[in-house]
Amino acid sequence: MDTRDRAALEAAQLRRRYGRRWALRDCSFTLPAGRVAALVGPNGAGKTTLLHLAVGLLAPSGGNVRVFGDAPRERPRSVLPRIGFVAQDHPLYRGMTVEEHVILGRKLNPRWDGDLAARRLRRLGIPPEQRAGSLSGGQQAQVALALALAKRPELVLLDEPLASLDPLARREFLRALTLAVEEQGLTVVLSSHIVGDLERVCNYLIILSASQVRIAGEIADLLPEHAVFSGPSDGVAALDATHAVIDTMEGGPRTELLARGRGPAPAGWKSRPATLEEIVLAYLSQPEAARDALVEAGAQATSV
Repeated sequence: MDTRDRAALEAAQLRRRYGRRWALRDCSFTLPAGRVAALVGPNGAGKTTLLHLAVGLLAPSGGNVRVFGDAPRERPRSVLPRIGFVAQDHPLYRGMTVEEHVILGRKLNPRWDGDLAARRLRRLGIPPEQRAGSLSGGQQAQVALALALAKRPELVLLDEPLASLDPLARREFLRALTLAVEEQGLTVVLSSHIVGDLERVCNYLIILSASQVRIAGEIADLLPEHAVFSGPSDGVAALDATHAVIDTMEGGPRTELLARGRGPAPAGWKSRPATLEEIVLAYLSQPEAARDALVEAGAQATSV
């Protein structure tokens, strides 16, 4: 079987709670190998919890998560060498030099590629003798990425690596990531809420909101399934009969809304393609009580 047909990361009814609060509830999706996935959601949606479960830092409260078919907590020696993980705060030892981080990586990782790390750091112009604490935020993010890639992983998990970076640093980070994907054939999960940046590099979308996955799939498939409709407010029921209405964008005598479905629009309605940002915002805007029904309704609408 082609490696790109395998599931790199999959969750089935995955749950995690902290005391009485659910961080993830019945989270299910399958990410095929070879994709660059955007993991999108507001703060507190469960993105970091999901990634920590994927690397075995947390144990599920229910359900399961698997990396290339193995559970991280059950088979860490099989799973962890295949994962490169960059946490949100780009964890580096501030008192250690960049070169000392590379040496430490060689001692801790069985598939370590020191030449790869050295080439990437030279390309970035980061002196090996410089201490991590004296690097800029963008340089720290790049060093953390270079160290993660030097593990020669098959799956790279990036938890909000762009959050604290200025636009130039974000661009350089995404360029380095894109080059690594091309050179190493990686599967990537990039957690962020900066949709414009994600649109440039990602081909797969996972929207996580209120502790649940709202939609997951190839961006190339999701875009034509969604449209922005404009029509009479008293005609929403007619549209709702053939499409899953996700979110009302504007009210008044004529309503603008985003809906999912491939059928033609009813009489009196006009439509245009939805942008990725409009799709993301529509799913994130849904009141929690309406979201569960939309998961099933959206699946039904794709067959109309």
